Amino acid sequence: MTTMIALLQAAPDLNARLTALETAVKNAQSAGDNAWMLVSAALVLLMTGPGLALFYGGLVRRKNVLSTMMHSFIMMGIVTVLWALVGYSLVFSQGVPFIGGLKYVFLNGVGTAPNPDYAGTVPQSTWMIYQLMFAIITPALISGAYAERIKFSAMALFTVLWTLIVYFPMAHMVWGKGGLLNAYLGGSIRTFDFAGGTVVHITSGVSALVCALYLGKRIGYPSEAMKPHSMVLSVIGACLLWVGWFGFNAGSAAAANGLATSAFVATHFAAAAAALAWMGAEWMKSGKPSMLGGISGAVAGLVAITPGSGFVKPMPALAIGVLAGVVCFLMVTTVKHLFGYDDTLDAFGVHGAGGTLGALLTGVFATNAINDTQINGKVIPLGLVDGNPGQILNQAAGVLIAIVLAAVGTFVILKICDALVGVRVDHDAEELGLDLSQHGEEGYFLEA
Repeated sequence: MTTMIALLQAAPDLNARLTALETAVKNAQSAGDNAWMLVSAALVLLMTGPGLALFYGGLVRRKNVLSTMMHSFIMMGIVTVLWALVGYSLVFSQGVPFIGGLKYVFLNGVGTAPNPDYAGTVPQSTWMIYQLMFAIITPALISGAYAERIKFSAMALFTVLWTLIVYFPMAHMVWGKGGLLNAYLGGSIRTFDFAGGTVVHITSGVSALVCALYLGKRIGYPSEAMKPHSMVLSVIGACLLWVGWFGFNAGSAAAANGLATSAFVATHFAAAAAALAWMGAEWMKSGKPSMLGGISGAVAGLVAITPGSGFVKPMPALAIGVLAGVVCFLMVTTVKHLFGYDDTLDAFGVHGAGGTLGALLTGVFATNAINDTQINGKVIPLGLVDGNPGQILNQAAGVLIAIVLAAVGTFVILKICDALVGVRVDHDAEELGLDLSQHGEEGYFLEA
């Protein structure tokens, strides 16, 4: 306010004062947007560590708690370095429809000046660091499928290759300039993915299933009980995920505005509805609602609302949450056991299934009453509720591309990792636990 008054007082005439006022307003808007984006970036990082680390860590057996948490932690280092060297450029500089170019390699030219194509009111470096947090959590989600049986060396190599081969191309296709699925910035197909339903959840979920099938079942699965060793840790992690998700979805508005508020509301409503739906379905099936069911349902709702969070009204957000809670419950409790695969922490059942459901329902409920998306200056109908049923086909195209890229890419990467370092620990190491066999330390060491 002091700066604004000073600018007005210094201006010699009315026009100059109006210009000074306009400049001051723009500066204030930029400052507010930048503050929100930096907070959102921190919230998304919170989702990986401590959020996902605690959530996944509590769900495994005691002998594997540190190794499981290590997966989330080490990706904060690995993916950050990849992103700084080439990742941001491969996603957000113009290249070909399937991958970006090298304009921003080594973060060349990424400074305090805004980039009008992405978050035009904030420094490009703010947008860069915000998007990095998405790149970090995505491969971390996959770790839920291979927990308790993968070599640490294989996990690290897999993360490097998967981020380069699957995540960067998919993110460019959906969000990058000239990306295949980004018709607003020169692409061919108009697919709506506000915060990462295809980019984050479908790719990680499908990749998780491929990992689970490739590695095979844990020793003793399913005849031996493999219960979570600490639901307390998992509840804390799930609550941190819920809070962090506001940065994930509302931050994707790239501004402190009404669209961010709308995404915030939709995110919370979907999570609440899904938690109740999962617990309700569980209560009907087993006679008791569980804490595990509640937190699993909340995450399922957060996953499903992610692609449509900036496009749907509050009541459809509730509906998406209810459907996600029921569908993901059935995937985890029925489909998984029907086919017999060992997805340790149900990454596919929650992220793969929830992400797919949410992406398709975005094509149904997306409306320009929430997001006044324009092409050539004209507001366009978005989803089925706006009279555009064809958007469901566009969403299905995005889903199919994400599934194929993730499935084929992950299988090839696993074969490479297996040939170079071997993927799965041996029998004795798995029985001992990965904390000791891979890291030489224990999660709990309590003296009498």
